[in-house]
Amino acid sequence: MEIVEYIQFVLAPQVINGLALGMAVVLVALGLTIIFGLLDVINMSHGEYYAIGAFGALALAATGLNFWVLIALVPILMAPLGIVVERFLIRRVFDSKDRHVSTLLLTFGLSLIIEDLLKALFGPNTHRIETPISGAIEIFGIFIPSYRLFLIAIGAVIICVVAYVTYRTRLGAVVRAAAFDRHMTSSLGIPVGWVYAGTFALGVSLAGLAGVLLAPLYSVFPTMGRDFILLAFSVVIIGGMGSIWGAVIAGIFLTQVQALASLVISPVWTDPIVFGTMVVFLMFRPQGLFGRLGHA
Repeated sequence: MEIVEYIQFVLAPQVINGLALGMAVVLVALGLTIIFGLLDVINMSHGEYYAIGAFGALALAATGLNFWVLIALVPILMAPLGIVVERFLIRRVFDSKDRHVSTLLLTFGLSLIIEDLLKALFGPNTHRIETPISGAIEIFGIFIPSYRLFLIAIGAVIICVVAYVTYRTRLGAVVRAAAFDRHMTSSLGIPVGWVYAGTFALGVSLAGLAGVLLAPLYSVFPTMGRDFILLAFSVVIIGGMGSIWGAVIAGIFLTQVQALASLVISPVWTDPIVFGTMVVFLMFRPQGLFGRLGHA
């Protein structure tokens, strides 16, 4: 009986919490892996777009806008930001000989600037958005907070939509073609530059959406993106740089490792366990679980 109670009141809720966090991590990692798979750019500022999404929701909520409106509005508002960053910053160093180093340093510097801007605008203190769905739902004797269940459901829907568009539509075929050979794709009359900008904007919007969805669950503060991006990069590395399904599987796996490990050890050791898992994958399967976008 004690085992059943442990599963019902301790283990199962922790698995649900890990799954809810995992969906948000996957949304951030999806944007990160799509950007790398297409542009071959390691975007160190991606975590800050997650923070901008959370703070954007916080600021717009203060004007009286409904949370359900914010879920659709914030990603739309962040898309132009992604286009501007790609066209006017990344594009300037994209064709340089040392592109990887240049883009890495550029996006890292941009992340520091965004972080300081958030501190200047909102202060260093933590903030919180009221949870839009209260209460819990009982499933097989397990009480699941309603908002976490919603987060899992909407995360799954968004992941499926992104995967469908990428692998089953003409637009997705263009993106994968540009990732495989941008010069050949350009010779067919496809505006590869705008494909890059649009894809970068999609990645930024996905990160912003994750920020909106997690804002009611976790504190909102200026350096939140810095912590989150480390987990997202681990997901991308384990899943395979540029693999959508790899990011999904790795994101859910790593957040479950975090959630279950915190039951038996101090939570401060969960991050080293995640990074240790990443190191093991790099040792035995450095290419990750799946291939790159346009190559798989």
